[in-house]
Amino acid sequence: MRSPLEPDTRLDVELSAICARNQYTRDPGPVIAELIAAARGRDDVLAQTAGIWAGYFDSPATSTLASALLDIPDANRWVAEGRRRRGAPR
Repeated sequence: MRSPLEPDTRLDVELSAICARNQYTRDPGPVIAELIAAARGRDDVLAQTAGIWAGYFDSPATSTLASALLDIPDANRWVAEGRRRRGAPR
């Protein structure tokens, strides 16, 4: 039997899915509000997920959301990790 995901991992997956679903948005305000609500006060997980997502997925097509994610407090400290993961061999 597979073990369930840890709560922080489950939250990371949920927040990442919100970002992915909205990656081409031109109005990031509602997306950021949805992320904050979904994080349920776990600002540490929100910052980590937002920063890694912004670093990994930043492109001209996703720049509106990626830029908005960096307004989340402490997200900037995770961008380098997202860029590192993007460049890592599969």
